[in-house]
Amino acid sequence: MIDCCDLHMNYRSGHVTKHVLKGVSFAINPRDRIGLLGRNGVGKSTLIRLIGGVEMPSSGNVVRRMTCSWPLGFTGGFQGSLTGYDNARFIARIYDKSYAEMRDFIEDFTELGSNLKMPVKDYSSGMRARLAFALSLAIEFECYLIDEVIMVGDKNFQDKCKAEFFEKRTDRALLLASHSLEMVKQYCNRAIVLHNGKATLYEDVAEAVTMYESL
Repeated sequence: MIDCCDLHMNYRSGHVTKHVLKGVSFAINPRDRIGLLGRNGVGKSTLIRLIGGVEMPSSGNVVRRMTCSWPLGFTGGFQGSLTGYDNARFIARIYDKSYAEMRDFIEDFTELGSNLKMPVKDYSSGMRARLAFALSLAIEFECYLIDEVIMVGDKNFQDKCKAEFFEKRTDRALLLASHSLEMVKQYCNRAIVLHNGKATLYEDVAEAVTMYESL
């Protein structure tokens, strides 16, 4: 289980403080598939970064009782001067995974070919997302945090992404931030609507979609 307990997130710009999250609380249970809905700029990516440990909240805390991926869609953790292969080697060492197995997986999954020998700083945003996606899948987390990255690439790559999450990993939890209401309705069993810094959790996904559409 992952417990988000009274999360507040404020950003200060000059003399102005922006309150992005205002007391967000909910839990992600094992096997949960939670859709995260909200208009652009309401804090969906911020919330995912807090859960993934990329940022710390202004107040409140996140209690993780299962392993959690970094946010898929967030590529700031790469060392830009290193190649795709070198970044994979570094992550394999951190998580005590076989680099040979990880290398084979990312070669097959990313379809980046010789680009894996290039420094990541020279990658396009789509290439970075493919690499981040493959590396997170190679680790086998208990909960995945997905921030729109499943929509990256051509249809073939999107189909591969969906197969990995929604067919091969049905025993894993995930939090999916997406503007694709059809995807949320098809794959999620619960949904959160984020609005004005507050998060409302719905057990009925259709009800959540209706509320989101009314905003």
